[in-house]
Amino acid sequence: MAKQNYKNIELAPKYVPKKSEPYMCPEHLAYFYQLLNTQKEQIQQQNASALNSISVVNKTNANITGDDSDIAVAEQENTMTLRMAERDNKLLVKINAALERIENGTFGYSIISGDEIGLSRMLARPLATMTIEEQEEYEKRK
Repeated sequence: MAKQNYKNIELAPKYVPKKSEPYMCPEHLAYFYQLLNTQKEQIQQQNASALNSISVVNKTNANITGDDSDIAVAEQENTMTLRMAERDNKLLVKINAALERIENGTFGYSIISGDEIGLSRMLARPLATMTIEEQEEYEKRK
């Protein structure tokens, strides 16, 4: 498997991996690599914006002379922003793990059995690490 040259492949603007192509060929890997890196950059920008927003709110709150409900609303907004940033950070961990799997040649293959996860599933959920059957079994055991 040519796992390094996927980083340099320039895909057509509307390219989508096809089942007629070899599974996780360099073009597939390039597609998922670019998709995951784009998602990663978007999340990092959102997190930076969220942290900036919290900083601004905190500075503003220091000068608030409003009533208790104004302060409570501002604190609630901060809490929600922090929760969303935390959720995004968990997603970043999963994206980084997927990028690592692309790098080591295991992307698109089950972490349990090593079987192909399937192109349809990977297109629907690029962070998938198990086949549908394995995922269903895992969910049942939870």
